[in-house]
Amino acid sequence: MQLRIPGPTPCPEQVLGAMGKQMINHRGKQFGEFIHQVTDNLKGVFQTKGDVFILTSSGTGGMEAAVVNTLSPGDKVLAISNGFFGERFGEIAQMFGVEVDWLRFDWGKAADPQEVRDALKNNNLIKAVLVTHNETSTGVTSDLASISAIVKEFDKLILVDAISSLGSIDLPVDTWQCDVVVTASQKGWMTPPGLAMVSMSQKAWQAHAQARLPRYYWDFSKAKSFLDIGQTPWTPALSTLYALTVALELMKQEGLPNIFARHAKVAKAARQRVKSLDLSIFPDEEFASNTVTAIKAPDAVEVSQLLQILREECGVTLSGGQQRLAGKIFRIGHLGWVSEADIDEVIAALRVTLPRVGHKVP
Repeated sequence: MQLRIPGPTPCPEQVLGAMGKQMINHRGKQFGEFIHQVTDNLKGVFQTKGDVFILTSSGTGGMEAAVVNTLSPGDKVLAISNGFFGERFGEIAQMFGVEVDWLRFDWGKAADPQEVRDALKNNNLIKAVLVTHNETSTGVTSDLASISAIVKEFDKLILVDAISSLGSIDLPVDTWQCDVVVTASQKGWMTPPGLAMVSMSQKAWQAHAQARLPRYYWDFSKAKSFLDIGQTPWTPALSTLYALTVALELMKQEGLPNIFARHAKVAKAARQRVKSLDLSIFPDEEFASNTVTAIKAPDAVEVSQLLQILREECGVTLSGGQQRLAGKIFRIGHLGWVSEADIDEVIAALRVTLPRVGHKVP
């Protein structure tokens, strides 16, 4: 079976095996040593010396935590959106009474740093910028380094959804001065769903001290005070933490530069082989993601039928389009535990399936 969606992603056997370990006292000394080790290893991948917290949550919970820990009712933010998840980030802020100025780009396009600069120049009341680094709904990676540099020119907070990029695509949190960065275990981390991991800069802590949005479960003050004594404020997902520990060790053995290079190589292979089937990549290739490839569906192809045959007859699971892109694209996820051989299997399955749904393959 080839599970090639943008998440959850396949897990190595040793990662899954770790989940079978017996429970321990999450208020005891053994857990304290354990949570500090996991957190220190996470900081290495985040490339930060700041605080990192592990939340028992999906990635969306981490996005909500980023908002409620740094903002107050009536604050104004700039929400950069070029896809489904950029919209979600802004909608979370709106739900809490934050005033959102939208900077929207066509789905399939990257966020334009110059337009970010213009938006900030025209509104000095903006307190924070919300941005999705890697938009899985469209297969696009925006230039976060440039966007963050511009945000810092205006001395604003930058809150980053890096759920499908961190751990797979280079994102040096401290170097790029990102204030809050959110990721989740089921993406490039080769771990089952259930954990969100979030970093906080000193500037984010300063904002936190003034923030007045309601928070209880997501309160980073609680997370920090409990981590200081080797605990989490709420019951942790121990089995998933066991799995993450093993995954982090595998990542450490491979090395960050090699991980990033592998993802770039696999993504390039995916795009090239997709085009060899006389298919087109959906986004501008200059900004095509190294973790998910979005493909335009030929007019003659019914995406749901294509995905059903791939899944039921070939053992290959791909994703369709979301919201306005439903039926218009399909997507290959290639993040975490992935190699070129996995892509070869996907392409072989597409080669035999596409003619059955109306697309002639060269």
